[in-house]
Amino acid sequence: MKHQPFHFLRFALALVLTLTLGRAGAAPPPPPPEAFFADPQMSQARLSPDGLHVAFLVGSPKNHRQLGVLDLQTMKPQIVASFKEQDVTELHWVNDQRLVFSLDFHNTGPGRADIGPGLFAVDADGGRFRSLVETSLSFIHQPDVGPPPLHWATRWNARAPGDEVIVARPGEQSRQKVDFFVFQRLNTVTGRAVEIELPLHTVHAIADPRGEFRAVLTASEGRQAMLLRQADGSWKSEAEFDAFGKSAIRPLWIGPDDTLYVQAAAGDKSAVYAFDPATGNPQARPLAASKEFDLYPEFISNEQRLLGLRYTIDAEVTQWTDPAMQALQEKIDQLLPTSDRLAVARHGDSPWVLVEASADNQPTLTYVYHRGTGMLTRLSGLPAGIDPARMGRTDFVHYKARDGRVIPAYLTLPAGAGKNLPMVVLVHGGPRVRGGHWTWNPEVQFMASRGYAVLEPEFRGGAGFGYDHMEAGFKQWGLAMQDDVADAARWAIAQGHADAKRICIAGASYGGYATLMGLARNPELFRCGIEWVGVTDPRLLFSTSWSDIDEGGKKYELNRTLGDPRADAARLEETAPITHAAEITQPLLMAYGGWDTRVPVVHGERFLAEVRKHNPRVEWVVYPEEGHGWRKLETKVDFWGRVDRFLQQQIGSP
Repeated sequence: MKHQPFHFLRFALALVLTLTLGRAGAAPPPPPPEAFFADPQMSQARLSPDGLHVAFLVGSPKNHRQLGVLDLQTMKPQIVASFKEQDVTELHWVNDQRLVFSLDFHNTGPGRADIGPGLFAVDADGGRFRSLVETSLSFIHQPDVGPPPLHWATRWNARAPGDEVIVARPGEQSRQKVDFFVFQRLNTVTGRAVEIELPLHTVHAIADPRGEFRAVLTASEGRQAMLLRQADGSWKSEAEFDAFGKSAIRPLWIGPDDTLYVQAAAGDKSAVYAFDPATGNPQARPLAASKEFDLYPEFISNEQRLLGLRYTIDAEVTQWTDPAMQALQEKIDQLLPTSDRLAVARHGDSPWVLVEASADNQPTLTYVYHRGTGMLTRLSGLPAGIDPARMGRTDFVHYKARDGRVIPAYLTLPAGAGKNLPMVVLVHGGPRVRGGHWTWNPEVQFMASRGYAVLEPEFRGGAGFGYDHMEAGFKQWGLAMQDDVADAARWAIAQGHADAKRICIAGASYGGYATLMGLARNPELFRCGIEWVGVTDPRLLFSTSWSDIDEGGKKYELNRTLGDPRADAARLEETAPITHAAEITQPLLMAYGGWDTRVPVVHGERFLAEVRKHNPRVEWVVYPEEGHGWRKLETKVDFWGRVDRFLQQQIGSP
């Protein structure tokens, strides 16, 4: 069936594919930063439970992000929520006709440290708006009817029957401690909330389809436990474990048939199991498992049964347990040359299927498919200037580190790439997270569009590739973790991907730390460095009083993964970039947020004072109203414009 483009003319969304064409015979210039970093025209599309409406966020260069709803029966869209100074974000359907959403604040600074995203409710036709959770600002007014909004730290947790949702907030929160969470059942129409009694120290809770909590995760003193509610209402501990160990059993989801699904170890990797309450253990055979990857699934269901699981291995995949859904997936995949995620109604007989089509070389496009007519209708288009044929292609690769450990990585090569390219080794933050994914990455594609190969190593210490891979990075900041990054660059040279004389290292947060250490330890490899919001002295993570890392995180996580500030003092000093500032003479671009509470700007300021004593080729910028990463479009445009110029000067084409 031919794809039918669909236009949202009512609120001026240009939802057609636009290609930037150059003069005949001349290669067009690469797209500007705005093409990569501006809000997409449509994002976070969500099908209503009855499958008759699609809610989505509307991006526009002239307006803040708005909440829109499309009636699939009439194909008429409308804006149902918008604000003059804030972007709508994180939307959820409460029921067939009602939505909740939060706001995204792009301004930080004095007096704004305690701003929360709030929580708001509105009907699909724009009616019955209500502020449910305060943001600590007074820009939203509503009639003085019913209870006042809840505390600003309250967040969405789960859907409940009827007009209710479940929300959670820290019960004790300070710079020193986040001890437990308070869960409440909140009516989105009246604003009334009722506290739910749960075991002490609960940090995560799983509700069944009726909105009743039946499984919780508690945490205390570096230990965690999974508790299940018994028939008499009491709670029984089914498993206790080290919060950072591989024996953890964590509740994930309760299905329509009341089956509890958990994440537990399958050898070295985390897999998905149905939990057997009779034995108090996961079932012997996992529902989903991988020999190479930890699985963190999203469960797909209707009101009758589990339909499938969605998770990421080298790329995102959907494992359908329902044969009809598998057949539908195959039919839609034949119509689109992309990776397609499907959403269907939770109840009723709606013929519409929401389709989000994504790839490494294009942002997500949104479609609706009609099962009766076979028609695929496109709802969104690509940003102006983004031509998938001119974007880079990403491959999942492996290389051997110097000690023989096999390290995964993502390699993106520019369109039409040859050999011996200028390369950026992009180091992810965290570091105890997974870095790259086979999907559209605006930062990677921005650099690839300028002709640079981009290599993203999944160095030891990161998550997603098994417990051994993560544990191998404990207390290895600046040591084996750093070797993995250098060995990635050497592999790229040996494979003919990278020009040995034109490699730059870059990254944010921990990636900024690795950038500085890479320049100091491997000046023969890295000609230049780009770091933003980077750690320059790991010891400051323990001592800086205004950091948002609480005392529990310092004691039970940083002590184990980074080191003890007393027992490991000599190693922490030796592996601090600031200790080696005098050794860094390569060109360096540094950028920080003025109100970063994760890596306060003092990290950059102290390092800058030392490195400039010996290195005049340091570019420095502070974005006063940014935090730990860039949120404003103008910041992203400025920063990546600087990156473009910096790379061209240092490793660009002659």
